[in-house]
Amino acid sequence: MNAAAGPVVVAGGAGAVGRMLVEAFRRDGTAVVVIDPAAGDDPAALRGDVTAPTAAMRDAVRVAPAVVLALPETTALAAAAPLGALLSPAAVLVETLSVKSAWARAVREPGWSAQCVGLNPMFAPALGMAGRPVAVVEHRPGPAVESLVGALGRWGAQVVRLTADEHDRVAAATQAATHAAVLAFGLALGRLDVSPSVAGATAPPPHVLLRALLARITAGAPEVYLDVQAGNPHAAAARAALRASLDELDAVVGAGSVAGFADLLARAGTPLGADADRYRELCAGLFAELTHEETESRHGRA
Repeated sequence: MNAAAGPVVVAGGAGAVGRMLVEAFRRDGTAVVVIDPAAGDDPAALRGDVTAPTAAMRDAVRVAPAVVLALPETTALAAAAPLGALLSPAAVLVETLSVKSAWARAVREPGWSAQCVGLNPMFAPALGMAGRPVAVVEHRPGPAVESLVGALGRWGAQVVRLTADEHDRVAAATQAATHAAVLAFGLALGRLDVSPSVAGATAPPPHVLLRALLARITAGAPEVYLDVQAGNPHAAAARAALRASLDELDAVVGAGSVAGFADLLARAGTPLGADADRYRELCAGLFAELTHEETESRHGRA
């Protein structure tokens, strides 16, 4: 970022995504001001309501090369106008929402001149950015946007550029459908009324991996996972596709045709495209590592 300007401002810097970005900027040698009521003992923090900024907040935003809104959608949308109006045309306003369509509509005619970009880390922030995908949606492109995208690359992120609609359609498939499938799996286990200890003791590797995914998702923040399902305009279609696909599987099984089931397997694998072999190798490696970890877990680590 522009070293001659003031510090980067991160609103919501005490949250998971905000904290990850604050740490990345600071490792890069960039000064950061955090705006967050829960900022703890951060000496550079400003505490208060970002949708009604104090004089100190306004002063920080005016000289910031970038202002990051690592906030829930309602708060981010409410903060965009008062903060965006303070930014210079050379600065960039950054949103980190998991759904981009509403923001894209809201900033189409924003009434302010700053550049604007959306980021969505497609992973839990605690995992770290290195080697992981970050979706980038350029709402209002410019040099400050490119500077930030370059910083993401330096920090190890795999940058994937998308439009707002592409982002939400892809997220419906990669997040909404995935989470829905895992949660439906957990609900199905409950309906089947199998002892968790017996199921865990006898589980083949695919079941173990699904149990691990289920454990991770169900331990997460409900508001985050609800937003993936309720906030994305394409998520309902993703869940409908899951229901229709299970009905199709049921019908093919009921028909009892090996040829019909072979056709279903082929069609189910088609979305893997040219990466099918790579994913098979990945699965084999996960199963091998899983067997090792499970053995150590059950018999004690050396």
